[in-house]
This record gives sequence, structure tokens and C-alpha cells, in this order.
Amino acid sequence: MTTTMTAGPLRSTIRRSEEERRADFRVVAKAVRDAGLLERTVGFYAWLLAGLGVALVALLVGSALLGESWWQLAIAAGLGVVLTQLSFVAHEASHRQVLRSGPANDRLGRILAAGVVGISHQWWMSKHSRHHANPNQIGRDPDIEIDTIHFLPSDAKRSKGALRWIVRRQGWLFFPLLTLEGLNLHVRSIATLLERRPVEGRWIELGMIAGRFALLVTFLLLVMPWWMALAFLGVQLAVFGVGMGASFAPNHKGMPTVSRDARLDFFTKQVRTSRNIRGWGMSALMGGLNYQVEHHLFPNMARPHLKAASAIVQAHCRTHGIPYTETGLVGAYASVVRHLNRVGLAARDPFDCPMLAARR
Repeated sequence: MTTTMTAGPLRSTIRRSEEERRADFRVVAKAVRDAGLLERTVGFYAWLLAGLGVALVALLVGSALLGESWWQLAIAAGLGVVLTQLSFVAHEASHRQVLRSGPANDRLGRILAAGVVGISHQWWMSKHSRHHANPNQIGRDPDIEIDTIHFLPSDAKRSKGALRWIVRRQGWLFFPLLTLEGLNLHVRSIATLLERRPVEGRWIELGMIAGRFALLVTFLLLVMPWWMALAFLGVQLAVFGVGMGASFAPNHKGMPTVSRDARLDFFTKQVRTSRNIRGWGMSALMGGLNYQVEHHLFPNMARPHLKAASAIVQAHCRTHGIPYTETGLVGAYASVVRHLNRVGLAARDPFDCPMLAARR
């Protein structure tokens, strides 16, 4: 079950002074810097983007040649995978990981996010920056705010109607619901761009997103009947949603939460609330998000350096008895499902038997 961390319990668990814990990041950061792990790897991203570009063109050409055939849905699934991978690069650009200058990274991130994937770069930057500053902190991390899925028992208790039915079963419904996450990301980013408050790059991004959707829909309608084009879009969005949700969710869901007013040192907060995913090929599959602890400690670190940084951080944590969470992908998903089901118990019918509800 998710717990709420405060400065007191953490001090008693780790049994180190506040000054020592605050020094953790300085020590680790120096080791990482001395190892050259904060250098950019422009060549890696150039080859990665070239490969993804070739894959994207190949899928579109294949779709054009295939014509009216239900095998188009296989092309749609492949497109969902490629767009997920391009979203990872857009995410890395937003963290200034890809290119050497900030403005160049911003331009790349906006082109990939809004122009290719169809999601607002500015919306993502704002939301994700708040998450990085306050991971799993109640009232401060937008990633644990109320949505279709609830992450806090206090929020689950307040759910009503059809949403309450979903929340009670949300652990088991987690992966089916992810098929709608792609559509949700598009809708929420566009809604943010249409808000009345000032939004940087509003019209540029709206134009890029509108142009991207117009080109895609026009292409599909020229290649296949409208009902097949609709199915194509449905499959592409479903695969994209599962790819994005299944990559981001295991990193923090089911890990300790932090009370709103807690004041924790940077190193403790980032390490204790994050979970790494071990296993061959995970870095490619999850766009480097499998090294979530290191990504949170060094958000601008290029993907190829995260593995080496992980060895440094783990060694420091072992030396000082600092909890460091790493698990396999299946184990991480199991933890997420268990956590969501436990949160969902708070939304049970007050006339239900608690013991039966717990067994369910």
C-alpha cells in the first residue's frame, strides 16, 4: 500500500543527520560529473531519429501500397509504436538531453511533440516540470491528481456514479483503460492550448497539431475507406496509449507518497519515490524511463549515460543504507495493479463487508 512519507519517519529509518542526507546529492553529482556522464550524446540521438524516421516513412509507404485491406491495422499498430518512441525523444528534448543548446532542444521537442505526435509540447513541459519538482507529493504532483484512475484513497472515497464503479476495479481495468490514454493525451493538450490564460507558443502548436491531423486523416481517406480509416486511427491511438502509459506508470505508482507540507532533501525525495525497471532491452522499450531514479536526479542526462549513473547511485545508496527500488517489468506492473486495487477499496459501497471487499 502507498504510504505517506514525512521527514520524521525518514530520519529514523535512514538514521543519518539532515546534513549528511543533504550531502548525498553533492557526492553523487560529483562522481557523475567526474565520470563525464553529463555530456551530450548527439550522435546517438541522430541515429535514433534517423531510424525512427525511416520506420515512419516505411509504414506510410506500406499503408499506401496495401490499400483497402484489414492488414492496415497491423500498420496502425506499428505506427503507434513508432509515435511512442518519438514521444520519448520529445520528452528527452524537453529535458535538454538531446542537443547542446536549450533553444535547439525546445524547437526539436515542439516539432516532434506537436508536429509529428500531435501533443502540445508546452502542456507537457508545464505538467512534467511540476512532476519532477514534486514526485508523488500530494497536492503538488499533477501525475497523482484525480483522473479516471485515482491514486489516493482520499480521492477514491469522493468518486461517484460510473466513475466510482471504475475506481473500485481500477487495478484490473488499468491496462484496458490505457487504450484510451492516447486519445486522452491529445484531448488534454489541445484543451490546455485553448484555455484563456496565456500559453507560450499557443498558435504555433495549435497550427502544427491541426496540420498534423489534417494530413494524417487526408492520407488515410485517400488510401482506404472511411470505416477502415476510423479503425486505423482507433488501433493507432490504442497502441500509442498503452505504450505511453505502460512506460510511465511503473516508475512512481505504488511507491511512497509525500505529504503536501513535507520538506525533504532533494536526493531522498527523488530516490525514495522512484522505481527502476531492470531487464534486457528495457532502455529501448521504455525510452530510458527504466532508469527513473537517475532520470529524476539528473533530468538533463542523455539516455546512453543512465546505466553508468545507476551504478554510481546504487553504490552510494548501499553504502549509506538508503532504500533504492529496482524490479523487473512484470513485478513493477504487479505492484501498480495491487496499489490501484487497494486505493479502489476506499470507493467501495459503505454497506459492503470490508473482509469480502479486501478479498475482491
